[in-house]
Amino acid sequence: MPRRKPSARKLSGSEDFDGLKRATASLPADWYHDPAHYRAELEAVFYRNWLYVCHHSELAGARRFRRFDVGTQSLLLVRGDDGALRAFHNTCRHRGAELCAEAGGRFARKLITCPYHQWSYALDGRLLATTSHAEAPDFDKADYSLLDVPLEVWRGGIFVSLCAEPPDFSQGLVRGSDRIEHWPMTELVVGRRWRKTLRCNWKVFWENFNECLHCPNVHPELVELVPIYGRRISYFRDDPGWAEHADDPDPRYRGGLRAGAETWSDSGRLAGEAFAGLTPEEIARGQSYFVSLPSVFIAAHADYMRSVRVLPLGPEQTELEVEWLFAPATLARDDVDLDDVIGFGERVLLQDAAASELNQRGLHARGFAHGVLMPEEYHVKAFHDWLRNQLEDSS
Repeated sequence: MPRRKPSARKLSGSEDFDGLKRATASLPADWYHDPAHYRAELEAVFYRNWLYVCHHSELAGARRFRRFDVGTQSLLLVRGDDGALRAFHNTCRHRGAELCAEAGGRFARKLITCPYHQWSYALDGRLLATTSHAEAPDFDKADYSLLDVPLEVWRGGIFVSLCAEPPDFSQGLVRGSDRIEHWPMTELVVGRRWRKTLRCNWKVFWENFNECLHCPNVHPELVELVPIYGRRISYFRDDPGWAEHADDPDPRYRGGLRAGAETWSDSGRLAGEAFAGLTPEEIARGQSYFVSLPSVFIAAHADYMRSVRVLPLGPEQTELEVEWLFAPATLARDDVDLDDVIGFGERVLLQDAAASELNQRGLHARGFAHGVLMPEEYHVKAFHDWLRNQLEDSS
C-alpha cells in the first residue's frame, strides 16, 4: 500500500521565509482565453514594453535583417553598412504594403525594396526612389522614410519597443540583471535555435516558469540534476523550516547541482570550458536567471547561456523561441557534444509545454472563477501584480 504523503503544515504567520503568508487569489480565469482581454493585454503590455528579439550575433554583418511579429504588428530589424542596428515598421510608406515576408536573411543589395510597387529605401530607412513617372511638386522623399522603432542592445540582446515613447529600459529588467553580469553574453554566438508553438495563453507559461511546485512530477531529469527542485522549491528560504537545515551543505537544502555535475546537460558535463570570470559560487549554483517581462528569460550556466523568448500568438497560443549561446571557441571544437546540452534543455521545455497546455485546458471550466496561490508561488504573485499594474496604468 503506498505511503500517504503527510499534510502540509499550517503557517502561524510569523515564519521567517520568502514565501507568501496569506492565500492569494490568482488571476481571473477568463483572462487566459477571452479575446477582448487578450487584445487589451497586447495594447497594455506588449505594445508598451521592451520586447526581446534575438541575440545580436544573429544580425552580424551588413545587410542582415530579421523580421519580428507581435500581435498585429510586424517589425524589420536591419544591420546597415555603417554597422548600426535599426528597427522599422515592416510597412512601405506608399500605401502600407508589407516590405519583407521572410523571417530573416541578408539583402542582396544595399536597398530595402517594396515587393508591391518597388519603392526603394536605404538601409537607414530613407526613401531613395519611387517608380512613378513623375512626383508632385509638394512630394518630398524626406517625408516618407520608413517608420522608426526604438531599439536597444543590452549585453548582446536586441530589444525593441512599439511605444513611440517607451519606458526607461531599466524598468523592464524585472529581476536578475545583476546575477548574470559576470557572463560574457555579448561575446557569445547562437549555436542552436529552437521554436515551438504552445496551445496556451502566454501568462500560463510565465506562471509555470515562476514556480517549482510542479517540478518533481513534471521534470524527473531536472530534479535529479538540481535536487532542491525535487522538494518543490527553487531557493532554500522558500521552505518555512529552512533554518532546520541552515548548515547542511546537501544541495537538496542549499541548492545547486548534484554532486559531480557541472552544468545543465544530460551528462552533467561541461560543453567545453567554464566561462572565465565566474565566481566559485556562480559555478556551484548551476543556474542564474535574468527576467525581462513580458518577453524573455535568460538562463546562465557555467559554460553556456540560453534565452527563452515568449510571445503571444492569440488568446490561447504562445510561441517560444530559444537560443543556446556559446563561446565561438566552444563551437569550433570537435570534441564538444552540443546535443548533450541542447537535448536536455529541449526535454525540460517540452515538459513545461505539456504542463502549460494541461493548465490551459482546465481554465475553461464553468464555475472556475480563479485559483489560489500557495506560499511557494511568491514569484507568480509578483508576476500577477506586475500585470495588474500594467493594465491599470494603461486604462
